[in-house]
Amino acid sequence: MNTPSSKDEIEDNAPPERPPSPPLYTTFSARGVHPPTFSAFKPRDYRLPTPQAVNHVAWNCDGKKIAAVGIDKNTRVWYPEKSMEYRSASIFSGGHSDDVDYVSWNPTHPDLFCSSSQRERRVVFWDTRQSRYTQQCSTKSVPVQTNYSPDGRSLLYASPNHHLFFLDLSKEGEETKETWRHSDKEALTGSTAMFNHVGDGVILTHHSEHTLRVLDYPSLKLRESPAAHVGGCVAVALDPRGRYLASGGFDSIVNMFDLNEWICARTITVSEHAINALSFSHDGEYLAIANGGNYIDIVRLFVTSRTPHPPEHHTKCATETGVPLHRVPALAPSPTVSWHPSKYVIAYCGQTKIREGGPPPVGLISMFGLLE
Repeated sequence: MNTPSSKDEIEDNAPPERPPSPPLYTTFSARGVHPPTFSAFKPRDYRLPTPQAVNHVAWNCDGKKIAAVGIDKNTRVWYPEKSMEYRSASIFSGGHSDDVDYVSWNPTHPDLFCSSSQRERRVVFWDTRQSRYTQQCSTKSVPVQTNYSPDGRSLLYASPNHHLFFLDLSKEGEETKETWRHSDKEALTGSTAMFNHVGDGVILTHHSEHTLRVLDYPSLKLRESPAAHVGGCVAVALDPRGRYLASGGFDSIVNMFDLNEWICARTITVSEHAINALSFSHDGEYLAIANGGNYIDIVRLFVTSRTPHPPEHHTKCATETGVPLHRVPALAPSPTVSWHPSKYVIAYCGQTKIREGGPPPVGLISMFGLLE
């Protein structure tokens, strides 16, 4: 058996290194990005035969399913590429005795999700391959929002009195099956929260605090606390590339934080109403903004620009522009917005308004973009 006899021979046999990703300032074509013409699309609004509002919609991790809650005690799951007709939904019932308010998909498995109900203080775990729930878990406080950790083994939930609690998937003693149980971690103060992409940090917001809080996980030690909004912060989203954090507040402003230095790299002021929710596209090129108005704003985050140097030294640089790209008209303000995990499609929801002499209000699920 022949082996390399010198350092030069070893280096010659080394596998080729992966070339670096093209910088953000280069063109879409150089980065392999094929942007859609958003102005060519029209919203697709699906009216549900109910006067109650749809509170939340969410895509599963492979984008083949979308779940919606809010109109009753059930969770409805559609396969959007096949049909979004009301009767085509798979209904998951029997887990709640009162209205369901929120739904979250497990990021590690396309069939696993959880639903929560504020009135009965319960989180229910489901598997779409079976009709019956897999576990019911009573909570310490009212669950308003839920969020999985990246590994799908921890779940945090926020309460109306601005406390955050954790559930963990584990087994005790001689148990052979893992179940969800309350964590021994102390409750945190916050209105909304999410895990970072790695799962070693938690980002908290509070509706009456002007700063964000970033904690190490699971130690929950404070890591960063950057100033964000004058009137309180109510929404956050992480760039899938791991470079930026977007935050939205009652002041109708969206801030883009550089995660390396935790400074505000850009302020986006496209919206005229308080921010409800934020969502990055799968490639991090666009940010969707849901707010208190009858529209969703889509913002392009990076454009090609030049630094103000002498002509012989013109160099291109990435600019966190937040350029308003398109305003999607909506039939009602949406409490949430969510990009498809691999396509340029957003989903949002709500309830039509009561108009004098008009039809009664109905629940809505809407989509915008190219799903095929």
